[in-house]
Amino acid sequence: MLSPNSITRQLSDQISLAKAFVVIAKESNNLQFAWELSAQIRNSQVLLSSAATRRAPLTTRESETAIRDMALLLFQAQQLHYDSATMIMRLKAKIQVLDEQMGIVNEKSSKYGQIAAEEIPKGLYCIGIRLTTEWFGNPNLQRKKNERMQIQTKLRDSNLYHFCVFSDNILATSVVVNSTALNSKNPDMVVFHLVTDEINYIAMKAWFAMNTFRGVTVEVQKFEDFKWLNASYVPVLKQLQDSETQSYYFSGHNDDGRTPIKFRNPKYLSMLNHLRFYIPEVFPALKKVVFLDDDVVVQKDLSGLFSVDLNSNVNGAVETCMETFHRYHKYLNYSHPLIREHFDPDACGWAFGMNVFDLVEWRKRNVTEIYHYWQEKNVDRTLWKLGTLPPGLLTFYGLTEPLDPSWHVLGLGYTNVDPHLIEKGAVLHFNGNSKPWLKIGMEKYKPLWEKHVDYSHPLLQQCNFH
Repeated sequence: MLSPNSITRQLSDQISLAKAFVVIAKESNNLQFAWELSAQIRNSQVLLSSAATRRAPLTTRESETAIRDMALLLFQAQQLHYDSATMIMRLKAKIQVLDEQMGIVNEKSSKYGQIAAEEIPKGLYCIGIRLTTEWFGNPNLQRKKNERMQIQTKLRDSNLYHFCVFSDNILATSVVVNSTALNSKNPDMVVFHLVTDEINYIAMKAWFAMNTFRGVTVEVQKFEDFKWLNASYVPVLKQLQDSETQSYYFSGHNDDGRTPIKFRNPKYLSMLNHLRFYIPEVFPALKKVVFLDDDVVVQKDLSGLFSVDLNSNVNGAVETCMETFHRYHKYLNYSHPLIREHFDPDACGWAFGMNVFDLVEWRKRNVTEIYHYWQEKNVDRTLWKLGTLPPGLLTFYGLTEPLDPSWHVLGLGYTNVDPHLIEKGAVLHFNGNSKPWLKIGMEKYKPLWEKHVDYSHPLLQQCNFH
């Protein structure tokens, strides 16, 4: 203990213990003793700092007083019952209180984040109104759309690259189309099939009539025109008519707030969200299609996806069971016998957002009816709680072909992603609440999305979108 290193270590250990006693003294309202401890801590720190500055070890003589004075204070702390057992009990109590406070803060943060994510920015709302006005006030736009009717044969040509996007967000959809076109080696062979709702239909048509995307063919439809889409055929539409379901998603008063707000988001009953399970009905003439979510950015040519061998499977998708991502048991309720009996809990999950669908195999295996079966079994929400991925995992179980992970990089809307993965990724997915068009979007990833938005466009300027 007389060596220079031991003196330094002894002072450091005394400082650490004294800092803990300062906390306890303050909690015990013994402010005078807390002040004395703090003053002695500073003295000892000055000694250590001085020795470090002059690059010479502390001597026994210069540190003796500081060590003795601190030892007296630490002894006094023990006399005040600031012993280890007391300290541990108090720290445990403190940790418990902090955990409770953290839980409350996290719950509020989650709630406000969800609300912010569901909000439609004023700029997007403005763009929709102005586009609708422009459509009805500008005959040239409708004439351009009529001219494009001549390309109907392209919409059914199986030799072309067909992509589909189901969205009510005009600007996000535009980014998907624009980024795909810019990175395509043969944009004239790319066909986009867009489906929106009646509210955004005219605005969506206007936007894609007034803008060109390197010769890419764009078709816009609204799901309300699909005659087969009715409550007698579609379980989600049937559930929307149920009063208990409406209360669960739209009022939130039937379980005293026990269910987290994210499980009550009405978007999970949106027909645009569930339309992915009806792709063969939406596009009866197509044999293969690449499905893209509206929160993705394309940065590589995607034509290679159409030559990927799915080995007689229906769905080509990137698996997400590596690292922090999840397996089946993270999405489904394995206490339910139906789930437990039919699905391996350690089966590898995969992602929606960039999927290759073989529609010939889909029709042959009647996949939509598999989806109907599970959706109807979950009317009481006991099989799963949230979204379209859980029913997707059930529907395409044993029918999914893993794709190379570089085709689809996830996480840009909620977490940090390895820059090397982003650089190599063909499709970047902003899944999560922090969408790039929202104020809560992750700033470091926004440029990847924003570079595909022409902020000089007159409409965006008029709507103050920047």
